[in-house]
Amino acid sequence: MRFRAILNRQGGTLRTTDLNAFSARMRETLEAARHSMDIRIVDGKELVAALREAAAADDVDAIIAGGGDGTASAAAGCLMNTDKILAILPAGTMNLFARSLAIPLDLDTAVQSFASGKVHLVDVATANGQPFVHQFSVGMHAKMVKLREKMDFDSRIGKIRASARAALDTIMNPPSMVVDLDMGATSMTVHTSGIGVSNNLFGEGHLPYADDPTGGILGIYVARALRRRDVIWLSLSILIGRWGSNPQVEIHQSDSVVMRFSHVHPRHRCVIDGELCKLESSVTIQIHPKCLRVLVPATS
Repeated sequence: MRFRAILNRQGGTLRTTDLNAFSARMRETLEAARHSMDIRIVDGKELVAALREAAAADDVDAIIAGGGDGTASAAAGCLMNTDKILAILPAGTMNLFARSLAIPLDLDTAVQSFASGKVHLVDVATANGQPFVHQFSVGMHAKMVKLREKMDFDSRIGKIRASARAALDTIMNPPSMVVDLDMGATSMTVHTSGIGVSNNLFGEGHLPYADDPTGGILGIYVARALRRRDVIWLSLSILIGRWGSNPQVEIHQSDSVVMRFSHVHPRHRCVIDGELCKLESSVTIQIHPKCLRVLVPATS
């Protein structure tokens, strides 16, 4: 197989990795398994252009995208509905999509799994046409990410610490919004502190990621918690993977949902796979079943 690796040097783990040494080990591992290897190390601002170039290249069969969920999402947007294969190198903070695919979180072990991996078809969702592999969210999560982005950090551990501080500030002063939801057969207006729409339903008992990335369904999670004590309880439930049993969470399923927001201000933001984005007054989210070819461990 002809691999091209695109490594985002601003990706969490890659910030503090000797990329030259790691690239040499990656080349040795894959070439020993009779694959060819081309490696490009790019800045975050160059990532999408490098992914698009690789997606259009005739001499590339599979793209190794090194970074976090934002990098995985950008790569999926370039490769969905194509014959090219995506291999996720989990170099971000949480690596939730990589966890869904059962990819080892150690970088060298992940590369070893690519050498003998198998191709699997998985789902991708879109929000107003923008692809995402994990989650679209508004409310608490968006506020937390916005607060975190104002803090200084230069490593994965630093980002985790900044996230914890931002989460605490958000819990102590949670947002409140009114949102109209149209899920086809079901429509409702909700007063909420946050909504998350996931690419397939989250599993229970672990961090919020999908156990089955081929389920063909959106998970729509509405946080009814508005009081501080309820938000604290909800946050603890999320940390231990027990949101499904928390009465402050409504869980819906649909293959599409339209979210309408009143009084959207230019400063309001949503989060798409960990990245802050402008919030539109109306957002249509759809799931696209089995439109992305990914490389997963042979034993998964």
